[in-house]
Amino acid sequence: MFGLGTIINTAGIVAGGIIGHFFGKLLKERHQETLTRACGISVLFIGIAGAMEGMLTVDDGGVITGGKAMLITICLALGALIGEIVNIEGLFEKFAEWLKRKTGNARDKNFVDAFLNASFTVCIGAMAIIGSIEDGTKGDFTILAVKTILDFIIIIVMTASEGKGSIFSALPVFILEGGVTLLAKFFISGMSDLSMSYLSLVGSILIFCVGINLVFGKKVRVANLLPALILAVIAAYLPIFS
Repeated sequence: MFGLGTIINTAGIVAGGIIGHFFGKLLKERHQETLTRACGISVLFIGIAGAMEGMLTVDDGGVITGGKAMLITICLALGALIGEIVNIEGLFEKFAEWLKRKTGNARDKNFVDAFLNASFTVCIGAMAIIGSIEDGTKGDFTILAVKTILDFIIIIVMTASEGKGSIFSALPVFILEGGVTLLAKFFISGMSDLSMSYLSLVGSILIFCVGINLVFGKKVRVANLLPALILAVIAAYLPIFS
């Protein structure tokens, strides 16, 4: 079935959110705060692991740097500039505020932050893109099925600690993965391994930034860094980075 991976992933997030919502009601405020920090630390290490995998290589039993510092700096700097000019974060927040009102959660003061943090955590990363491309071109939703298990656990914890806004991260996941699957089926023959490697590297750094916001409060406007993902893919086709 076309797009089955997207449907499974979306359903997994909704299911995790529902479980987390009812589980969260059993927790005191201090328990939820500690759980948020624990979730943030987990997200930090997920981001670190992905970034290190892209930056470091093992050669003759030793670990050497992959020389991607310039790539990261340029992509993040230019991406941040573009994101700030467009104010992507502001657009996301307006959508989240609209969604909060339309879903009857106007009094939920944590809705917007919960929605944004959860959405960036489950949307940003190579698994969403690669899995959607595999689903669209080959009908293979294995990667998205594995991602569903990870997202299910993450959203349970995030909903329990941050609130119902996390459940609605299923919406951007459905739009992103469904859109990429559709494009892959009709227009994309496949991205190069290098472009996927760069996408995974920069995506992992953005996931790390989400972790920072969970642990220390909102310090980074992650949405305004999203153009860095596009720049990372473009860089793979430039001689200076390839």
